[in-house]
Formats: sequence, C-alpha cells, structure tokens
Amino acid sequence: MARDHGGNLDTARADYGGADWIDLSTGINRRPYPVGDLPAECWTALPTASATRALIGAAAARYGVAPEQVLPLAGAQAAIQLYPRLRMPRHARVLGPIYNEHAAALRAQGWSVEEITSPDALRGADLAVVVNPNNPDGRTHAPGDLAALAQSVGLLVVDESFADPEPALSAAHHAGDRLLVLRSFGKFYGLAGVRLGFALGSGALVDRLREMAGPWSVSGPAIAIGTRALADDAWIAATTARLMDDARRLDALAARAGWSLVGGTPLFRTYATRDAAAVQDALARRGIWTRRFPYSASWLRLGLPDGEAEWVRTDAALRDLP
Repeated sequence: MARDHGGNLDTARADYGGADWIDLSTGINRRPYPVGDLPAECWTALPTASATRALIGAAAARYGVAPEQVLPLAGAQAAIQLYPRLRMPRHARVLGPIYNEHAAALRAQGWSVEEITSPDALRGADLAVVVNPNNPDGRTHAPGDLAALAQSVGLLVVDESFADPEPALSAAHHAGDRLLVLRSFGKFYGLAGVRLGFALGSGALVDRLREMAGPWSVSGPAIAIGTRALADDAWIAATTARLMDDARRLDALAARAGWSLVGGTPLFRTYATRDAAAVQDALARRGIWTRRFPYSASWLRLGLPDGEAEWVRTDAALRDLP
C-alpha cells in the first residue's frame, strides 16, 4: 500500500506541468542552514569515532541529555524503522491524527496498531506513539504529562521532529528505558537531504538501537554539517524568530481567504478550507503545491513561503481563489 506524503512535487509536475513551483507541501524550513565548505575527508573516508563523538556531543548539548543517551541515525525515519524491534510485537496505540510512517513501520514488524484520539486511551499499550507537536494538527503535550504517561505503557515513543522552534515542548530530559524521543535534523535546519536524526533514550535502549543500526549509520557529510549546525546558537535563534513571524503572516493570509486555523507549528500550518481538493487544485494551477489528507475533506497543510517573491505569489494565489 502506497504511503501518503508531502514533498511529492513530481506528482504536481506530472498532473499540472510547469517548472516554477513553490513547494509548500512539507514542513521543511525552506531557508536552509548555510553549510559552507566541508572537510574533504568527510567525503573520502569512513566516519571516524572522534567525528561521531563530536556530533553526539553537539546533539546532547542541544537537546539537554547525556552523550550516552544519543544515537545519530540517517533521519528520524531510520529510528521509526528500528524502534518496533525493541519489543516483542503485540498491541500498539498511536495518538491520531498522525502521519502514517509510525503505524506502517509497526505493522511491518508484526504489531497490531490502533489509532486513538485521547492520550488517556494510550495507557496500557505495549507500545504507544505520540508526535509532539503533532503533524498535521499541531497538537501539543506537556513534557511532564508525557513522562507520567510513559509509566503506564510498555514503551512510549515521542516523535519531536517539529519541536526545534519550541524547545520547551521537549520531553528529552525524561528519556529513559520507557520513553524514547526521536528528533529530526532536516526539518528545522532545512536540510532534509542530509538524512540526519537522533534517537534519545537510556544508555541501554540506545545501545540496542545502535546494534540494530550497525556501523556508519550516518554519513561523513551529515556528521560534519550536524556538528556545526547544532552548535550555532545565533542562527537557531534568528531562524526561530523568523519562522514565528512567518507563521503569523501566513495565518493572516489564510484568515483573509476564509480559512480557519486547525493548528500547526512554526514550520507548517494546517487550515480548514471549504474544499481541500478544490483549493489544492486551484493553487496548483498557480504553481503552489500543498498537502491534503485522505481522512479530511477540508484540511490543507502549508509550509511557509520563503522570500518576498514567494510571499507575493502566495498572497496573489489566495486572493484569486474562487
């Protein structure tokens, strides 16, 4: 069964033609971290233990955990593929609505998966999954509440892929044997192609995941870029402020178009529209690609335009909606 995702610009091009697209179908920061020059050896040699330790140290400092609690992986997606193997497959519950990779990865490892809508209904599950803040509706949960929930399930997986602009939401300092936190690097830093993410848990849990992942689970360029970016406090602060401002700007355009805010994060916004399929089509005909969901006839998710030219095009497209 095909998995439904944003970022499928090939579909837009195949259906509508054109080359000058604004891709707002993902929650990836579209003004990426400036990578700069990289050491030649990160391309030509296998990653060294010292370089990996430097990346782990930068991630530990950024997320507020001990180095032994950090496992770098090839994106949060790699962690999603691995964690179902931490326990014998039984009954998992995911807090929905949720993007489909968690349930798909669990089912692929033999888990029965139930999507529920109340955090209390997660209690008693052999494995439970919460996305915080949630994709696509932006629902959030206090870290203390998640720590308490972890005591009532076999293993709680908290996916914090969109938490970078809102660090107070992170449950990373509660990570342990029963609470595994997943972090994405590519979304906030705008470098999804680097394929870097982290699993945060107890030393024992991280060691088991490391054995599953095998050697060299992260590329040399990803190690070099991640180590540099995670320690760049000035860029992180400036980017967070810009994203917050841009999210408010997009909300204002959406409100003028008659849409209501379902929720979101500083990296994406989800709106209730009169007809998501019709609106997506109308915007696509103007070269703007967005994300809709098979379970909602009205929800439409937009990432944030970047640069004044894109904002002008987006504004004009929204004004021209029928």
